[in-house]
Amino acid sequence: MTAGREHEPAGQYRHRSVLLDSAVDLLVNDPDGVYVDGTFGRGGHSRLILGRLGQGGKLLGIDKDPDAIQVARDLSASDARFQPFHGSFAELGAAAEAQGWMKVNGVLLDLGVSSPQLDDAARGFSFMRDGPLDMRMDPGQAPSAAQWLAEADEKDIANVIWRYGEEKFSRRIARLVVERRKEAPLETTRQLASLVSEAVPKKEKHKHPATRTFQAIRIFINRELEDLELGLNAAVEKLMPGGRLVVISFHSLEDRLVKRFMRDLARGPRLPKGVPVTAEQEASAFRLIGKANKADTEEVSDNVRARSAVMRVLERIPEQHKLGSA
Repeated sequence: MTAGREHEPAGQYRHRSVLLDSAVDLLVNDPDGVYVDGTFGRGGHSRLILGRLGQGGKLLGIDKDPDAIQVARDLSASDARFQPFHGSFAELGAAAEAQGWMKVNGVLLDLGVSSPQLDDAARGFSFMRDGPLDMRMDPGQAPSAAQWLAEADEKDIANVIWRYGEEKFSRRIARLVVERRKEAPLETTRQLASLVSEAVPKKEKHKHPATRTFQAIRIFINRELEDLELGLNAAVEKLMPGGRLVVISFHSLEDRLVKRFMRDLARGPRLPKGVPVTAEQEASAFRLIGKANKADTEEVSDNVRARSAVMRVLERIPEQHKLGSA
């Protein structure tokens, strides 16, 4: 699912995943362990993880996108240590248990929309190329962006664009969508981008006026933030002591959610304000590994989409560490 994932080496896509090496370095702590790549994409992270694993290691690759899963199945056919799962990483717990894994050594989530999805006009994710107004990561799910915009209330459209895109002109955009669809439904990305440009009176320098609206509708259509909350909780439930959750985010809404989730777990149980402390507070079972990690200048120059990437890592504290510090 992410804006910087390595592209399929078969020919069309060849870009290297954002924060590829550092993410895998932080994830893999046991070459014979079991791991989950919750956002397989075109397999950039998965291939490097497999390269770090021994013969006893195992990897599960999850993705909503049927095109990504086809690539994953091809990889599985050539490497028995890898298994694909078609679905959301919100289903991570069930997907792992289907492999017989009650606990895992690590989980990687590389969030957002992938470069192949953005670059394929037929998927309707980008206003840079004209195509059908779809935006579904799994085209088998409903509704598409066009279907939703054709039926949703003006207030709901405005709320989505504001909540998920933080677009201050969301009401103007929603009003114009409803007016225009009386004449004809919005069917292409170019039509929506043009409408947003018309509705937004004040343009941001170096930023297309439709950027926030496209982001918002995509996040809503694919339930990205809801799935992220479910996926984060499922991941920490599955982590064994010493296991790590590595998350790469590409916009502020995702990163705020991940940062808060990891921070709260690392702090441990919090007593309500005003409650007198009569016993030692229970220590957290988790800790943060390092600070937020960002792509360096060289990587950003190679892939402009890397400039907004933020990586955070959470570890379930190893048993021996907890015993040693008791």
